[in-house]
Amino acid sequence: MYKSYYPKAAEVKNDWVVVDAAGQTLGRVAAKVAALLIGKHKPTFTPGVPGGDNVVVVNATYIVVTGKKMEDKMYNHHSGYPGGLKTIALRDQIKSHPDRVIRAAVWGMLPHNKMGRQIIKRLRVYGGAEHPHGAQVAE
Repeated sequence: MYKSYYPKAAEVKNDWVVVDAAGQTLGRVAAKVAALLIGKHKPTFTPGVPGGDNVVVVNATYIVVTGKKMEDKMYNHHSGYPGGLKTIALRDQIKSHPDRVIRAAVWGMLPHNKMGRQIIKRLRVYGGAEHPHGAQVAE
């Protein structure tokens, strides 16, 4: 009988991956980033072990969406007070906070539990081409 391989926390090696989002579709970039964060591309992938990579997304301001999503897609945020619902369109969200657009799309593709909250912390999104993670180079 063969034993299944179960990676220990000390054995997991988290690499750094830089993804350039310029000119790419939002959903496709988010799916690629989510798979990298979860670690599905690694042969040691185990569902209950966070063994993915650290991902840096650059040029988030220049993502593309199809159809009329720039005007129709809305992001909601509530302050917690009565009447505190804030709604912003995708076009305005990209102008003011492009990192939130990609972070929201990736979060929707991750498990919504303790492990998912741990995984999303390894995502860094920047609107421009520069990022402070100097040792990492673009893919």
